[in-house]
Amino acid sequence: MPTLRIEASALIPAPAATVYELIADYTRGHPSILPAQYFEDLVVLAGGRGAGTRIRYTMKAFGSKETSHATITEPEPGRVLVETVEERPVVTTFTVEPQPDDKTRVTFLTEYRTQGLRGLIETFLVPGFLRKVYAAELQQLARRAIAASHDAPSG
Repeated sequence: MPTLRIEASALIPAPAATVYELIADYTRGHPSILPAQYFEDLVVLAGGRGAGTRIRYTMKAFGSKETSHATITEPEPGRVLVETVEERPVVTTFTVEPQPDDKTRVTFLTEYRTQGLRGLIETFLVPGFLRKVYAAELQQLARRAIAASHDAPSG
């Protein structure tokens, strides 16, 4: 069973704590970075922030919609957050790395085990599709993080 690895990164001109909080907050932050053309109906089923959160969401791809459930863990709180889809062997890791000058490198990595004929087709279609999704999501994350860092009280 081959595993697809789809990765995208961006340098965001906002502090790492601000960026991580947007990703980890599934009540308000995370839904605000999801591009509407690819996602809808993110619902928090348990928790709401970071580890222990359970979510349900619908992803729009290739002319159809698929609803999934995911569990959130934080192997490195403040730096690494992981979404594990319950119905399929799909794991997405969000890594937030502070950089000089209050910038942050953010990396999304999805590991996705495929099998059979469907897996063969997905091997050709999914990587390009997810790269487009991640590019849009990273752009929204950057906009929200920049706005949030400007709104934060200076101290």
